[in-house]
Amino acid sequence: MPLPRSPAGRSTPLSGPARTTVILLFAAWFIDYADRLVINFVLPSIGDEFDLSRSEQGLVVSVFFLAYALSQIPGGVLADRIGGRRMALWALAVWTVFTALTGLAWSFAALLVLRVLFGLAQGVFPSAATKVLVERSQPQERMRANGLILSSNSLAAVFTPLAVAPLVAAFGWRSVYISVAALGVFVYMALRLRLPPPLVDRRSLPSATPGADTKTLLKWGVLWRFAAMMFGYSLIIWGLSSWVPTYLKDERGVDLHAAGALMAIPALAAALATVIGGRWADGTGGRHRKIVLPAMTVAAVSLPIMANASSVALFIALGTVAVFAAALCYMPIMAVPIRSLSALHIGVASGILVFGGQLAGIVAPTVMGVLADAFSFQAAFTFLALGPVIAAVMACLTPQDTDTFLAAADDRIRAAAPAAARPTEKELA
Repeated sequence: MPLPRSPAGRSTPLSGPARTTVILLFAAWFIDYADRLVINFVLPSIGDEFDLSRSEQGLVVSVFFLAYALSQIPGGVLADRIGGRRMALWALAVWTVFTALTGLAWSFAALLVLRVLFGLAQGVFPSAATKVLVERSQPQERMRANGLILSSNSLAAVFTPLAVAPLVAAFGWRSVYISVAALGVFVYMALRLRLPPPLVDRRSLPSATPGADTKTLLKWGVLWRFAAMMFGYSLIIWGLSSWVPTYLKDERGVDLHAAGALMAIPALAAALATVIGGRWADGTGGRHRKIVLPAMTVAAVSLPIMANASSVALFIALGTVAVFAAALCYMPIMAVPIRSLSALHIGVASGILVFGGQLAGIVAPTVMGVLADAFSFQAAFTFLALGPVIAAVMACLTPQDTDTFLAAADDRIRAAAPAAARPTEKELA
């Protein structure tokens, strides 16, 4: 797949406010994602302590995503109404508290309740973080910046298992949540003290009331098709991250330390692919179909073969190929809406996109747990091939550039969109 050219044939450095914002949001997202990933690596220990079946273990993962998904759109509405910075700080503070409390869970029921509350608190962060970035960056640099920020998710997937294994071995699974909560406090203070002010938008926007166009955005079918594309991508990512550690332990006899090291390989590939995808998305002005269709074809072919791999090495190799291909699509899937819409509307819009992804976080762990109990892990992993098919179909049903995207928008939303989001013919030549 040839690398798409950036505007004017080269990449310009990120602006100062964007660079600082990238660093701070990278740290916040790293903690956010590490908090979510911990459960996948301590799940066998929790299952042993509370005597849980695989279906019940899948439920522990899925209830978080249910709450996380349900709070996406309300979180976007609140971010548009009261500000991205305020919502991001509130979310980080509250989920840090529930991270610590998860380490004190005394029963399966208590764990489920804490996971729900944890999900509600974390769920308002993505829209707020996206709004924080949009307010402090230019449209033409947003996907590069966002690619760098969200590569933190994959890097967290590298470092989390490496840190979790020795902590669990030495102090038990509860110590992991206390440790991550302590790191959350430091990130909260950095974000509170160092985040730069928003860029000044001197244009006269058609709607002065934050959140005034919420209903219009929620009814906009185009955004929901982008959300469906995000669902397809996330089905792959959350399905693999939720069950590969347990599969390696239970089916292949790989201990937690070795499983963490093996999981680092696809995670590093995903981090690289996320950054590359962000550069490609900015370089093409969106146009996600050029990337999504070939990449998701690779993922769709790799996953069923991976499910029936004859060795751990082949399983990890094919999983790495599937994850790399899927992660190339992450930023392109988000590119057209985030590049096109103004900061006035980005909270709700990004909430809709992330909601689609988090629905996959509800579906994948539970369905895969049921399939593993009823049939086999081979059936569970083969199920994930549905994700790239959904993403590819939605890529064909969504606008490929800003002009086409905004042509279907409400007049006020279209008028508020930054002119800089529209690439010129010279830039695309």
